[in-house]
Amino acid sequence: MSMTELERFDACMDFRTADRRPNHELGVWGQTRERWQQEAPDAVRDFSWDWFVGEPALGLDHREYLDVNYGFLPPFERRIIEDTPDYEVAWNDKGILTKALKFGRAGGTRLCMDQYLEFPVARPEDFPAVRRRLVSSDPQRLPRDLDARAASRAQRDCPLCLGRNCAANGFYWRAREFMGTENLSLAWYDHPALLHEMMEFYANFIIETSRPVLERVRVDYFVLNEDMAMKGGPLLGPDTFREFIFPHLRRLVEFLHGHGVRHVAVDSDGDPTVLIPLLLDAGVDTVWPIERASNVSPVEWRRRFGRALRLWGGVDKRELSRGPAAVRAHLREFVPLIEEGGFIPTVDHTVPPDVSWDDFRYYMDAKMALLSGDFGKLED
Repeated sequence: MSMTELERFDACMDFRTADRRPNHELGVWGQTRERWQQEAPDAVRDFSWDWFVGEPALGLDHREYLDVNYGFLPPFERRIIEDTPDYEVAWNDKGILTKALKFGRAGGTRLCMDQYLEFPVARPEDFPAVRRRLVSSDPQRLPRDLDARAASRAQRDCPLCLGRNCAANGFYWRAREFMGTENLSLAWYDHPALLHEMMEFYANFIIETSRPVLERVRVDYFVLNEDMAMKGGPLLGPDTFREFIFPHLRRLVEFLHGHGVRHVAVDSDGDPTVLIPLLLDAGVDTVWPIERASNVSPVEWRRRFGRALRLWGGVDKRELSRGPAAVRAHLREFVPLIEEGGFIPTVDHTVPPDVSWDDFRYYMDAKMALLSGDFGKLED
């Protein structure tokens, strides 16, 4: 019997059997979208391109989000400092001065990352001005449809998430936005009092911003976006994480669980493996997107951490353009995880432009067979 998206999600996260496993994906680069619109205009014409919500033409399961605003209010003023044919230097709405190349822009996506030049917190005396833009009681932070969501919660048949993707950037992520990666790496040692203040403040901010929402609506999961690791490992060590972040993360997770949130996920690229025991101890139960270029594997994480850790992601984006045989071989490694549950396979980030529409369509068809338990279709 067919299940609702919510029943299917709950069954997967609880390691129970289901009609199939959830079908989720993150999205595509702007350059990928342009390529597919040229290669298969009829196939993608009606796409919403918002894959966190779903995409019926691809069979992606529907999810809903409570649009809580955890950002700066008011945002910093956007100001262009230098504009040339090749690049733009500008202050963005997070108070960061960036230099961005113009070549290859498509749909809001650039082919390379911006260069970050200045940040809003250069010394401890700068933090109070940042705090004034993060007042949890500002009514603009609440979803406009909160009353309707509260009234209709019994009729919901798909998972509901508190905040959209990257809405509630986490402790490391937000401190890095305040200070920059290099400055933050030194500040744990040069300005520990400031970092303790930041971590405590930010936990309080997320809790108090979320409280009026969670008192009215039950949500299924919450994602804390961290991106605190790279290919060689995390950008802060376990001792630093334990001292500065762990107690506030645990307090935040306890609040969320106490207000009906079943699952708490942490998003980090790279290899955060050595931090996962601390995440689990804090009450986090899901990590994603399991970036394969960093030599991490959902199979290995399940072997190491067991059912305490749910897994989302883990499909190596680099395999999608290597042809059907490579895709089938890659997906076969996930069969035990699909059968066991607690795993939702997705591409380990947004789909890059070297993946053709035909390549991606083949991957999605093969993945749907995997999610449905039709493992025979993955055989050569």
